[in-house]
Amino acid sequence: MRHRRPKRHRYRSNNRGHQPRMNGGEHLRLHSQGFSNGRSRNNFKPQQSAEKLFEKYSTLAKEALSSGDKILSENYFQHADHFMRIIDNKKLNQAQNLVNSETNISQKNDSNLSQKKDNVTEPAKPSEEKKDIKT
Repeated sequence: MRHRRPKRHRYRSNNRGHQPRMNGGEHLRLHSQGFSNGRSRNNFKPQQSAEKLFEKYSTLAKEALSSGDKILSENYFQHADHFMRIIDNKKLNQAQNLVNSETNISQKNDSNLSQKKDNVTEPAKPSEEKKDIKT
């Protein structure tokens, strides 16, 4: 009777380095597969601005409504409403930033003016000497 030895598989690297197997043959993942180098998973389209997405979903909603699909048009209108709120929030933040920058500039100018006033010395008055008048 012949004793069976466990088969020893040859390691084929294919220039990959050694990757030990865990339970069930799953490989260990040493790095994240999902979000690498700051890129999103969707490599096909760049992210669009909120304004363009608002126009896109508004157009889709109107088309769905004209074709008679009220549920789909409502879905698209909700998406458009979401992006409109994002646009409004962005405009509000820009307005607040503008007001804040203007107040910072005016405060800076006020402090500069007060510093200039402090640094400016009044012209020296000629000393009044009492003259002895001989009569």
